[in-house]
Amino acid sequence: MNRTGNTGAWQLHAQLAEDTHPVAHLALSELRLMDDANHPWLILIPRVADAVELVDLDEAQQATLMREISAASRALQVEFKPQKINVAALGNVVPQLHVHVIARFHDDIAWPRPVWGTASAQAYTPEALVTRIQQLQGALPQ
Repeated sequence: MNRTGNTGAWQLHAQLAEDTHPVAHLALSELRLMDDANHPWLILIPRVADAVELVDLDEAQQATLMREISAASRALQVEFKPQKINVAALGNVVPQLHVHVIARFHDDIAWPRPVWGTASAQAYTPEALVTRIQQLQGALPQ
């Protein structure tokens, strides 16, 4: 039982399912690509029922999540050579615990501001989506 008193099964929040595409099934988290071609933008969603905050994970889960954040960050560094990697767990719109890992560039559409609310999301074309997911999958540790 977690802090909310619930013991329900984990399921992906409908908004995250709508806004993202699957990339990989990691030890703890689902790794998904945000459907916004403005930025190479990954989201990790720990498969822990009713988790809202990082503190809802036990210590072993927190350590695993940190390793997965590092792996996602390295994949973005290897593939895109960004000037900065932004990592954030906000949850103001979607309460399900999820962590954003975003490659940022001095010439990106939002720089130096946060990516939220700066520009409209630019959906991937089907071809670009397949290419981007394959590129990211190839950059992840096996």
